[in-house]
Amino acid sequence: MTTMEMPGQGHNPQGGARPALPMDRADAVLVLEDGFALSGKAFGASGRTLGEVVFSTGMTGYQESLTDPSYHRQILVMTAPHIGNTGMNTTDPESNQIWVAGYVVRDPARRASNWRAESDLEEELVRHGIVGISDVDTRALTLHIRQAGALRGGIFSGDALPVGAENLEPHAVAALRSIIQDSPRMAGAALSAEVSTKTPYVIAPTGEFPGGSPRAVLAALDLGVKSRTPEILASLGVEVHVFPADSTLIDLQSINPDGVFFSNGPGDPSAATHEIELLREVLDAGLPYFGICFGNQLLGRALGYGTYKLVYGHRGVNQPVLDRRTGKVEITAHNHGFAVDMPLGEASVTPFCNGKYGRAEVTHIGLNDNVVEGLRCLDIPAFSVQYHPEAAAGPHDASHLFNDFLQMMLQHRCEKPTGKADA
Repeated sequence: MTTMEMPGQGHNPQGGARPALPMDRADAVLVLEDGFALSGKAFGASGRTLGEVVFSTGMTGYQESLTDPSYHRQILVMTAPHIGNTGMNTTDPESNQIWVAGYVVRDPARRASNWRAESDLEEELVRHGIVGISDVDTRALTLHIRQAGALRGGIFSGDALPVGAENLEPHAVAALRSIIQDSPRMAGAALSAEVSTKTPYVIAPTGEFPGGSPRAVLAALDLGVKSRTPEILASLGVEVHVFPADSTLIDLQSINPDGVFFSNGPGDPSAATHEIELLREVLDAGLPYFGICFGNQLLGRALGYGTYKLVYGHRGVNQPVLDRRTGKVEITAHNHGFAVDMPLGEASVTPFCNGKYGRAEVTHIGLNDNVVEGLRCLDIPAFSVQYHPEAAAGPHDASHLFNDFLQMMLQHRCEKPTGKADA
């Protein structure tokens, strides 16, 4: 794979000169599996990339989205027309790499113009080998996805662009479409192991709580965790032990945890057989549980409810969610293509093993389409939300959930003085 040169000069807040984006870009095309195609210009690395094409309605936070492991194997379309103005830095990433399979923008900024910028967006896309496309009608693309649903697609540029494709000639588009149709689907994909940490690590309490005994000890299963999540918990005085996705209950219990957390992540929850079985073992052990996004879907399936693929998913930092317990509407950050299928009315007996886990209720509902955005068990200490209360970037309306989980762990420890749940 080759990358393009970026001539020109721009301001570098760290000192020296920085290349501006090129005026003359190479040709690129975006093709969806149903034959929808757009011609544009190469942005980032040149070559070929395939993935599920999804869109984000966020007006900000592109760096956080790019580095969110939940976007693994997805081509991300930004609905905001102008992208790249704030550049990239080493403070805001949610992981140590860019995870999107490809990137689609309408109007890339010519250069970063922000005092926190340490590099340009395109520089980082090239460095991480991310194939992108610019100068396309992202509004038309988004409207098509909203009507047709999330589709597999591909971006092609450089040596991967066949003759005639730049003009969307039918034979060339058909050839690219055939490549896309042979690519794997997101439905049925088990991806946690591909994005999870390979070795455990610990994040010590911070803020007001460094150096002393932690308020609680947490076992966090990394299914594609965003760095912001353990940081928030650590700021509350929680010692967070992050474990790989293939960990066992023995691994989690080795630290004598006060609770267990399952993170966000990519893939189809119905394919996460190991994670679901592990979560049932966690519930059987009586350990308090909190899940976010993928962790919410897994709780639903562990309880015996189903999950289903959304037509085009929820992605952005501006999604209204009703907290049914308080009656308040919270503006929340989302990134999910699957949802839990459970009754929206009164509490129901959980289907797994004839109600083994007691009753559960839907606590949060997405106001745009009535999708389940949170659930809580009524007879065991477990709850989860579909959206992202850590909200980086985005609103902090739901950040109280982390303290809610801390209080659940502290209460459970008081009820079990040894700090260890019954096995």
